Amino acid sequence: MLSRVAESLYWMSRYLERAQHTARLIDVDLQLRLDQSLESSTGRWLRLVEALHVPALLAGNVDATRLAHTLTFNRTNPSSIVSCIASARENLRHVREQSSSDMWEQLNRLYLQMIASPAEDEWVLRSHVLFRAVQDGAHLFQGITDSTMSHGEGWQYIQLGRFVERTDEVAALVATHFSRLSHPANQPVEGADYLDWVGLLKCCAAFEAYCKAYSAELRPIRVAEFLLLNSEFPHSIRFSVESVHAGLGRIGELTERKVTQPVRIAGRMRAALSFSQIEEIMAEGVHFYMENIRNQCTQAHAAIQQIYFDYPVESALAS
Repeated sequence: MLSRVAESLYWMSRYLERAQHTARLIDVDLQLRLDQSLESSTGRWLRLVEALHVPALLAGNVDATRLAHTLTFNRTNPSSIVSCIASARENLRHVREQSSSDMWEQLNRLYLQMIASPAEDEWVLRSHVLFRAVQDGAHLFQGITDSTMSHGEGWQYIQLGRFVERTDEVAALVATHFSRLSHPANQPVEGADYLDWVGLLKCCAAFEAYCKAYSAELRPIRVAEFLLLNSEFPHSIRFSVESVHAGLGRIGELTERKVTQPVRIAGRMRAALSFSQIEEIMAEGVHFYMENIRNQCTQAHAAIQQIYFDYPVESALAS
């Protein structure tokens, strides 16, 4: 597969995952704001802004509703939802011969739905429907991709992009939440703080799965264990890292390129998550642990970029 094709599929998947993640975070915040005091909702909003890496100048001068609109529709912001969907669509347009017609139609449909959204003074009334449409559209695209595309090299790059992006997103979200932990980690959360922890789980699409694994009683240590170390939940960091490691191994087999750097980085992350105990992570500091995960994720992305997308021709001929 040509490197430009592989890169387009990889980034298409990352952009779509980013759009879905941002839509979920803003939607959860707007819904929970209805049941919380202004002080409580402001604290959660600031954590969300930090997790999404919103520039401090912008975040400080714009009210939450206006900023939510900017994070959704502003074309000058490359990480806004509409920009991410547009970038995903553009990347897929460049490699349409590698995708199915159903994939293109679904992503194009989602893009047209976003650019036809209501004006700024009207969108809040339909925000939940809009954000659900983004999430459902991304899920539908993933299902169509899995059902209509051969699970060869191109499909592996799509999987790789999705889980590299998800690892970084969830790690950033968990890090910002636990950096302000004031509640005893092993004690149940009650009162006004309860909705904040419900919000964290819902931002990772994990609330119902967490309740089935434990109960509706929320303890920070259990939330951390579920989001970090659960091997079965698709939005946990361990699941995502294992998917990245498996994808890199499969791509190595399909391309017959004898490279070990990205596999080794992902393997170290996978081993650490497989054998870590949540008590050890809590003692070390969840924020510090998550920042380490994010740094390794950045290293893995850089290695993927260098080896599979931006490599010199000589190295390809030699492998």
